[in-house]
Amino acid sequence: MNEFQLIIIIFGTLLLFLLSGVWIGVGIGMAGVIAMLIFTHYPVGKMVAALSMGSLNSFVLVCLPGFILMGEILFRSGASKDLYTSISPWVVRIPGKLLHSNIISCTLFAALSGSSAATAATIGTVAVPELKRLGYQSGMVAGSLAGAGTLGLLIPPSIALIVYGVITNNSIGQLYMAGFFPGFMLALLFMLYIAIASLIRPSLVSQDELTYTWKDRFMGLLKILPQTPVMIKASSPSCFSCSKRL
Repeated sequence: MNEFQLIIIIFGTLLLFLLSGVWIGVGIGMAGVIAMLIFTHYPVGKMVAALSMGSLNSFVLVCLPGFILMGEILFRSGASKDLYTSISPWVVRIPGKLLHSNIISCTLFAALSGSSAATAATIGTVAVPELKRLGYQSGMVAGSLAGAGTLGLLIPPSIALIVYGVITNNSIGQLYMAGFFPGFMLALLFMLYIAIASLIRPSLVSQDELTYTWKDRFMGLLKILPQTPVMIKASSPSCFSCSKRL
């Protein structure tokens, strides 16, 4: 069998797996396993098990479930909504208005969760209905979320940088330092683009004038601070006993 036939068989097998709808990583792995079974005499099962264990046996990867859990807690607890609403009063006077809330919220959430997909999904569930209700153009709303959602790939603690560092045997700390400044620089460039686009085409943003006092701005920031349980004295004896137990 010549090299041309070998390439056709391997890439044909890979294309067949990809067209079947399986994950890309699984398709590539299965194509490699089938090629080894056909063209080599190596113990494929033992080699796949050893390679899989060797790639996953890394202490650095222990932090990945923690970051994923952190993003899930922020989403389920409603902290992401408090984060978005606390930022809105500070950007309403800037050209582009509440579109800047998408950028800043995604930047801060990316710095907490480390996941681009979680950042875009979490902030999007809060921002999209609210901005559509206020009359913002759908394209700008979706574009700002899609652009700022990718910041989770750069801004520490980026899950993608951790996986890349483990695979390439590079320092995670150095990768974080390399992604920190470009990530925040991209956030500023996104905000600059929104400001210029809204000045050129005012129809992109809502024309409703939302007014906030300085008290509203600072009270909004209190929502994202750590909260301590406060004992509230109830009027009825039963409720008072419940509060004592809590």
